[in-house]
Amino acid sequence: MKKAKITPTQRALNFWAVILIIWAFYRNYFRMPEWFDEFIAKPLIFVLPVFYYIKNIDKKPILESLYIHLKPKIIIKDVFNSLVIGGIFLLSAILSFYFREKKFVLISNFPGWEKLFLIIITALATGITEEILSRGFVLKKLYNESKNVYSTTFFSSILFFFLHVPILFTNPKITGNLLLMFMTTDLLLSMINGLIFLLQKSLVAPILIHAFYNIIIALVFI
Repeated sequence: MKKAKITPTQRALNFWAVILIIWAFYRNYFRMPEWFDEFIAKPLIFVLPVFYYIKNIDKKPILESLYIHLKPKIIIKDVFNSLVIGGIFLLSAILSFYFREKKFVLISNFPGWEKLFLIIITALATGITEEILSRGFVLKKLYNESKNVYSTTFFSSILFFFLHVPILFTNPKITGNLLLMFMTTDLLLSMINGLIFLLQKSLVAPILIHAFYNIIIALVFI
């Protein structure tokens, strides 16, 4: 009996599953500081394997394969789009905080300029690593096979959610209704970023939107 041939998408999903297992093991058994997770663990677990896969298995240029374009005109457009979407997330966060606390608050507790800078660069690091894996790699692989923007965006968003299960359920600051809200907004964020990534063929805007989202969460809720 002939062995069933593994498609490129199946191979990529198997690769993603190995990354998820390693990430879940790390989050469960190694409780490291946030800076270590975002600046060391995620680049090692999420990004380097993707770079290896693109270079050695796909045999394609890394930046081009991930839809990372560094032309000023494209970057300006991506920044504008991310600011618009980020503003919508900010408004939603303010309204959510109002319904929970019965008062309007832009920033729940201003962290100071040094802490604010750390929040920003950490959010940017998170956006880069998670979007490279979830949009630049997984979503693109799914789309290349089906060519259906909406079904692949939805399915990749489910995978993005699973990637966040080890993060959400091991963070002592996120419990109860806040946990439910983050689970919902993670799916919404993934759907929006997926559509933008596929329609604009650019990873920069999803990275920035993801970063803005994390900054808003850190300033308004945590």
